[in-house]
Amino acid sequence: MTENKPLAGKTILMSGGSRGIGLAIALRAAADGANIALLAKTDTPHPKLEGTIHTAAEQIRAAGGQALAIVGDVRDDESVTEAVLTTQGEFGGIDIVVNNASVIDLSGSLDLSAKKYDLMQDVNVRGTFMLSRAAVPVLKDAANPHILSLSPPLNLSPRWLGAHTGYTLAKYGMTMTTLGLAAEFADAGIAANTLWPRTTIATAAVQFALGGDRMMRVSRTPEIYADAAYTVLTKPAREYTGQTLIVEDVLEGEGVTDFSAYAATPGTPDDQLFPDIFLD
Repeated sequence: MTENKPLAGKTILMSGGSRGIGLAIALRAAADGANIALLAKTDTPHPKLEGTIHTAAEQIRAAGGQALAIVGDVRDDESVTEAVLTTQGEFGGIDIVVNNASVIDLSGSLDLSAKKYDLMQDVNVRGTFMLSRAAVPVLKDAANPHILSLSPPLNLSPRWLGAHTGYTLAKYGMTMTTLGLAAEFADAGIAANTLWPRTTIATAAVQFALGGDRMMRVSRTPEIYADAAYTVLTKPAREYTGQTLIVEDVLEGEGVTDFSAYAATPGTPDDQLFPDIFLD
């Protein structure tokens, strides 16, 4: 480990990561010389979304990291087991798990299809649990092991509980899984935290789920999430765990007070950015 590149030689296993926030987190770690293993389904291009697991791996290598593209599904137990074993075999261990894969559908309860409800539960909650659990025996051998889930604080305000009950259940399930793991494996020195932004982030998911190009203009770039995640993942695991963290709070804790560089549309004042869901 070098003083200014704490993730040099560290190995990250991430669900998803072909594009958006996951890829931004991977690229920030790759700049240190980290090894990134991606478990994702995007073997071939999506008709509407840029990026596959293979283009992501190329970008990671170009940024200075090692990349392992594992085509699989976090919903499939064999894929999860294979991802852990393959990553360990390729890089000699796993230091970090990032639960990035997530499905969003903000439909009300009467409009949400049973299939989509199941998909959100399977990817967001079960996927987070199974991937983290499968990696724990390997994480125990790491010097500073972290689990990071991209999910919100548990806000029990009726405003959020009732806004999109199916999605709320799935995202809070990710958070509860992570907080549970933090408590369960505290003695093993494995940190487990969640991270969520104060504003919407300019990703394809936001564009399609929340309101098109207008939403993109009033959001921040994925790089703000990546910089906050980098900060979390370089903290001492035994001291920094069991927290539901906010992106901007993490960066403010590091002395960052000006977020203007992260505006998806340069020059957009902070008070005109769109607040993300689950935060009052």
